[in-house]
Amino acid sequence: MKKGLLPLILALLVLLPAPSHDEDLWSGALSKARAIAGLLEESYYKPLAEEDLAVASIKGTLETLDPHSYFLDPASFSRMREDYTGKYYGVGMQIQKQGDNIVVIAPIEGGPAYRLGILPGDIIAKIDGESTVPISSYDAMQKLRGEKGTDVTVTFIRDGADKPFDLTITREEIPLLSVPYAFLLDGGIGYIYVRTFGEETPRELEDALAKLAGLGMKSLILDLRLNTGGALAASIEISDLFLPRGELIVSMKGRNPAYNREFRAFADDQYETLPLVILIDQGTASASEIVSGAVMDHDRGLIVGEDSWGKGLVQTVFTLVPNHMAVALTVAKYLTPSGRSIQRDYTQLDDYLMSKRAPEDTREVRYTEHGRKVLGQGGITPDYAVNSLLKPLTGRLRITGAFFAYARKLVLHQTDLGRKLVLPQEAKEGTAVPAGKIQVGATFPANAGVIADFRKYLATRPFEYQEADFREAEPEIQRELEREIAGAIWGVDTGVKVAREGDAAVLKAVEVLPEAARLLEKR
Repeated sequence: MKKGLLPLILALLVLLPAPSHDEDLWSGALSKARAIAGLLEESYYKPLAEEDLAVASIKGTLETLDPHSYFLDPASFSRMREDYTGKYYGVGMQIQKQGDNIVVIAPIEGGPAYRLGILPGDIIAKIDGESTVPISSYDAMQKLRGEKGTDVTVTFIRDGADKPFDLTITREEIPLLSVPYAFLLDGGIGYIYVRTFGEETPRELEDALAKLAGLGMKSLILDLRLNTGGALAASIEISDLFLPRGELIVSMKGRNPAYNREFRAFADDQYETLPLVILIDQGTASASEIVSGAVMDHDRGLIVGEDSWGKGLVQTVFTLVPNHMAVALTVAKYLTPSGRSIQRDYTQLDDYLMSKRAPEDTREVRYTEHGRKVLGQGGITPDYAVNSLLKPLTGRLRITGAFFAYARKLVLHQTDLGRKLVLPQEAKEGTAVPAGKIQVGATFPANAGVIADFRKYLATRPFEYQEADFREAEPEIQRELEREIAGAIWGVDTGVKVAREGDAAVLKAVEVLPEAARLLEKR
């Protein structure tokens, strides 16, 4: 047998020591693996790519376990570490796939792309000479990232430029913020969005809370939508910010008693008395569900949005050195303070993606600290449901980048309405607005004039729609335009704030905050 193949085929089997109580079973597995390896080596019709075969065998084995045990190749392992540490090496651009194009949403201030003058709306046509048309935004991101100090050549297309141009950009360390947005809404209501749970997330959240408290925050909306989780430790620290010392946050139970643990709040005098509403959706999973479950089960706050994903299993990452690969293996399940497992039946995921809610008669019933009924086996079901599904036309317009592209043209004075505008940065103090011009004030509502201008813009694109569909989706279209136009004029952060002020889930959270405050009175 040629060297290398058997050790690679057995890579998963030798990942962990053989269990002493199953020595016969382990010996049998090794014998079968040797037999299969020998058969492939001797009889397959062409030479085998040994490493590819080993990786495929590991992936195949893990896929028989559960959806959360998986293999991390070097690229995936590197990305996971970047998310955890909160930094990566790259060029510093927020990008998005819009139709066939990879479009720059915004350069990260101070980063390499920002210093070279990359603008929102620039199209990334090629990366190191390869077209970006057939690849996803994730694939493009992976190509733009790399080792610190290395170069990547990017071909850009800019509206108004005579031809595409190349820039060679040296990769640098870029901060990857897990708490990118924090601001005050009317009435002293704080809003904080947490993107993921990494090593620095608790510190970032504490900084955001302190900033908003200094501005007069009286209550908080914590947005965990599309937060797929991350580090268990971060979820415990974040829960502790809102729960009194000693209260149970989460417990773990595994087949190996070493994983049986309880985690409790360990600090006081933080934000235990701040009225709190948490936003969740179908993309809320894992560590973000731990926070939501702890707050809900202790009647510490209210949950608004959609049923969360339902990932109630705990993984440990076992590193395979020196290959820069790893295996994430499920070692335990976790339970919320009421004792419920929120793990969804992953054999019924297709049904879930259609209905978004597990059948109630299949779910265990538990009760919160004050006796409210809560359900297991299907994620976190919110106290108040809000459907965030966009109308089909709105979704099509967003995916094709129509809102973003129109906003850029508007502020560059390239539409009929845009040519009449005087933007805040263009106004000269003490100078009257010229006749026929419109001075943009502190806000920019998408009124009838904006809608009409947007329709004219759509007529210049290969985009067809029915009039009835447009009228049905018009309120959503207005909100999308207001977000993108505000972002184009005042920056991405302002655009996000404008969007949240009209967000149905945020509006519901504002409505029920007084009820969340009353929960605190019973504690």
